[in-house]
Amino acid sequence: MFPISNNARILIVDDTPENLAVLGDVLQPDYTVQATTSGARALAIAAAHPPPDLILLDIMMPQMDGYTVLGRLRENPDTRGIPVIFLTALGNTQDEEYGLALGAADYIAKPIRPALVLARVRTQLEAKRARDALRDHNAVLEAEIAQRMADNEHIQAVSIRALAHLAEIRDTDTGNHLLRTQAYVHQLATRLSTHPRFAATLTPAYIDVLARSAPLHDIGKVGIPDHILLKPGRLDDAEWAIMQTHTVLGATAIEQAEQDVSEALPFLALAKEIARSHHERWDGSGYPDALAGEAIPVSARLMALADVFDALVHERAYKPGMPAEAARDIILAGRGSHFDPAVVDCFETHFTVFVEIAERYNDAR
Repeated sequence: MFPISNNARILIVDDTPENLAVLGDVLQPDYTVQATTSGARALAIAAAHPPPDLILLDIMMPQMDGYTVLGRLRENPDTRGIPVIFLTALGNTQDEEYGLALGAADYIAKPIRPALVLARVRTQLEAKRARDALRDHNAVLEAEIAQRMADNEHIQAVSIRALAHLAEIRDTDTGNHLLRTQAYVHQLATRLSTHPRFAATLTPAYIDVLARSAPLHDIGKVGIPDHILLKPGRLDDAEWAIMQTHTVLGATAIEQAEQDVSEALPFLALAKEIARSHHERWDGSGYPDALAGEAIPVSARLMALADVFDALVHERAYKPGMPAEAARDIILAGRGSHFDPAVVDCFETHFTVFVEIAERYNDAR
């Protein structure tokens, strides 16, 4: 049982002053009592701070009866939780059922009996204290859960960045490549989220996971020998064949990580898709699986364009960077062959955003 403090506030609403006086005499020794003869005034008091802990509400009142007052109380989020006991001289059970259906907590019949009033009031106050305690406890739990989820997401993000940097550290030419491609992919996904072909996939939750997973697209490069990965010139055919294996190496490593956890993690599933398939081409001439068209995962189609654009506009050991406009022309020329046409159209429409991202995370800065 929850102890009832003398600070519990009770609002009495009755259009007859004599009834207010009688109830006040009964309740004031134990509670802080407010009283009014007006339904409109009762609503104002209930919405003020601090609100009453309980309302004793007469049904038969002029201008605004008790049923109307209760309805207004339940419509307002600030007063919805205040328990209401109806005061009534009505003896019809249908009236009582109607009031309870509207949300009344109890009924007290007139003429009142002090002992009954005190018992009913105490019961409702104890119930309210129990509800409030449960609500507060739940709020604390929800806050703790939210904090733990935020901590987990932060740890996850840091872990992804750390893993991605393993590949980036070995390939010193890439610089801020991870930040740029992550931002490009996020832009493409967000802009395409209303496109008929992509709307079902590119939900806000998917886009969030996709952006977090994107930096792992080249994680497989940790398995490429230095003499190939760091070669200053163009690769020969044999070296290029080995370089292409970074897609399978990355996907395999992520798949092994998936097997080590007890439940599926969406970010690992997307990271595996991107790592394996971001070098596939729309016409089926890519690697490692020669996928074509819609068979290429959406995540990989977005990364394919992001990765190529970034490689074109930034310097590498084997080539200088080119102007963004020239890179744009190459991307547009690959529409329908290298890239999904809709993704290219999105890139073209929002080209200035991609240029801004490239400049924001420029390696020279």
